[in-house]
Amino acid sequence: MVNYDDMYDALVSGKLRGAGLETFAIEPLPPGWPLLELDNVTLTPHIAGASIRTTTYRGEMVAEEIRRYLAREAPLNAC
Repeated sequence: MVNYDDMYDALVSGKLRGAGLETFAIEPLPPGWPLLELDNVTLTPHIAGASIRTTTYRGEMVAEEIRRYLAREAPLNAC
């Protein structure tokens, strides 16, 4: 939970030296969003935590669920 206006003010004034953000209250971010203009802010897509292993594992999980569905087996990860 972030007050973006206060964060912006703190970043511009130097009270906060930098910020790294991955998730936002509004996605996609609107063009001209003030934090987009600051050099001391790093913004990453919501998949910033994805590694080669997690991406591969996710694919394996999906493939297994499809196999189970086609074999009329119960899913391992029911939603």
